[in-house]
Amino acid sequence: MNGFILVDKETGISSNSIVQCVKRKLKVKKVGHLGTLDPLANGLLILAINRATKFSSYFLESDKSYDVEIKLGIATDTDDSTGTIIHESKNYPESESVKKELFSFMGESMQVPPFFSALKHKGKALYKYAREGNFISKPPRKIFISKIEKFNYKNKICSFRVDCSKGTYIRSIARDIGNRLECGAHMTSLTRISQGNFRLENARKSSDVTKENIICIEDALKNFDKILLNTNDEKKFINGVLLSSPIKKDSLLRVFSKNNIFLGIGESKSHHLKHKQLV
Repeated sequence: MNGFILVDKETGISSNSIVQCVKRKLKVKKVGHLGTLDPLANGLLILAINRATKFSSYFLESDKSYDVEIKLGIATDTDDSTGTIIHESKNYPESESVKKELFSFMGESMQVPPFFSALKHKGKALYKYAREGNFISKPPRKIFISKIEKFNYKNKICSFRVDCSKGTYIRSIARDIGNRLECGAHMTSLTRISQGNFRLENARKSSDVTKENIICIEDALKNFDKILLNTNDEKKFINGVLLSSPIKKDSLLRVFSKNNIFLGIGESKSHHLKHKQLV
């Protein structure tokens, strides 16, 4: 009962509601998500079960991909279709202009987060300030867009697939496209397709998940190389003793006992190995 579950979140449900639903269904003590999805959004939501929550940080940094729809001509205070309209325009740009602005986001750039976000200011989420009419702007943050594909523009709706770094707000991209084209825009649909090595096609609805769907921690971390330790080194590893590393490059490793029992994540650095996270 320690591992990860891939959930296909439905639109209109909060990520926390999915967490509580799975927690009740599987009757487990601890469940957390590896990156929230707004109620408007749907798609892949990765949940960590019990001891797997200790390994969540290894996935929070991973890149994500989304299918997106943006509507041109209307701007909202939330930058998506759940908000109040703050601007409307009859200036509808041509497809080539929309495509040019969208693809200008490729690579590294600085992005201002939306007013309605879970980012904190003095310990309080920005969306709570915004609901009170106090719109607080956070400093721009570095993001990276590695791929944009499947672009389409019809009836004022721009759709595309995007691969992006952690911390990228797609709503902010919609807002910025609308501002650059001087017509306003907001996000109308967002589907998370992937996160790291996990894919939406392998996910299940929260009502359908079972214990059999839990991906064990060591399988979820297959992007890390695997090493086995002898009995003597196993004890030293668990107790935090620095060992000689069989891997000469600096990297994170999945560490197993000689009986192939997963012990945790080790860090190989300067030809030495030490535990970074134990099961």
